[in-house]
Amino acid sequence: MGEYTVLATLGVLAALVFDLFLARTRVVRTTVFWISLAIMWAFQILVDGWLTKSSAPIVLYNEEEFSGRRIFFDSPVEDFAFAFAMIVLTLSIWDLLARRHGERA
Repeated sequence: MGEYTVLATLGVLAALVFDLFLARTRVVRTTVFWISLAIMWAFQILVDGWLTKSSAPIVLYNEEEFSGRRIFFDSPVEDFAFAFAMIVLTLSIWDLLARRHGERA
């Protein structure tokens, strides 16, 4: 397993631990999270696909550093794992800060 795969996996696990156990915001259990993720992934499919398409890639990945699994126009699956972690952490922190300031997120 390559470095990119390991880091993507650790990113997802860290984001879930933060959301579910540390911050206890549990955003992954909300509709807002899944809608946000779907919107982000829709744009990521287009942009990431354009950047990584095998016919004329702009961004190259070292084949030894990721799983080799590609989806949606040749995008490494790990890119979507990082996006998942980013959305989880962003919404968790936002919700946590809103609660600390007595606001409703």
